[in-house]
Amino acid sequence: MNVKEYLGELLGTFILVFVGCGSIAVTILFQTFGSLLEVALVWGVGVAIAIYATKNICPAHLNPAVSVAMCWAKKLSLKKLPGYILSQTVGAFLAGFLLYAIFKGDIASYEQANGIIRGSLASQETAMMFGEFFPNPGYKDTLKITVLLACLMELLGTFTLVFSIFKLTETKLKIEKWVPVFIGLTVTLIICVVAPYTQAGLNPARDFGPRVLAYFAGWNLAAFPQVSFSFFTVYIVSPVVGGIAAFYVHSFFKASFFKQKNKVLKSKI
Repeated sequence: MNVKEYLGELLGTFILVFVGCGSIAVTILFQTFGSLLEVALVWGVGVAIAIYATKNICPAHLNPAVSVAMCWAKKLSLKKLPGYILSQTVGAFLAGFLLYAIFKGDIASYEQANGIIRGSLASQETAMMFGEFFPNPGYKDTLKITVLLACLMELLGTFTLVFSIFKLTETKLKIEKWVPVFIGLTVTLIICVVAPYTQAGLNPARDFGPRVLAYFAGWNLAAFPQVSFSFFTVYIVSPVVGGIAAFYVHSFFKASFFKQKNKVLKSKI
């Protein structure tokens, strides 16, 4: 067992979640960022930094949906998959724990100033610093989202991310050193489209780890979406399905490309 790989996945996911969820926290508490694009850019930079920081230690999946897709593609052994998922989830939980430790007093002050009782439905406004909700609490007055639509948005968002990862990591162009940047930009663009609907989880570990922290930090059931077990279907199952679908679509186009290339070669012989 290569412990360094698991520690790398833990550290990378920790960095990603600390930066990303931190941007949401400071926006809610201090109005640091004034638009969705700004928060999305911070998430994208966080993703890029996390990959750069750990890509020499581990594959830097930092996301169970990516790890499952890579396992499907036989780029990650099935024996390692549980360790990757556990490491990523623990990394996300620790990031949530540190953010809560830093902002604990500020969160309490914000709740008091706005008449929010932690654990009530209204406290989802602060719980969204950790786990995701649909619709995004910031858009709840303008958007009505069903569980099915939320699942679809998370599936499509993760599909786009994982498909892009397959294409970027298999390209023969000389852009390898820029791949983390392009992946980060992909995350930024996806968040801009998906976040108003579901906060754009795209990552079961990023959602579940901090959400568990919020549950035990006093939000209780308010740390989860109102529809029973929708956190599981929307933020865990849908991203994984989206990642697997991305593998199959990528494989289809890859096979079609080589088939066409072989036809061209044979015609020249």
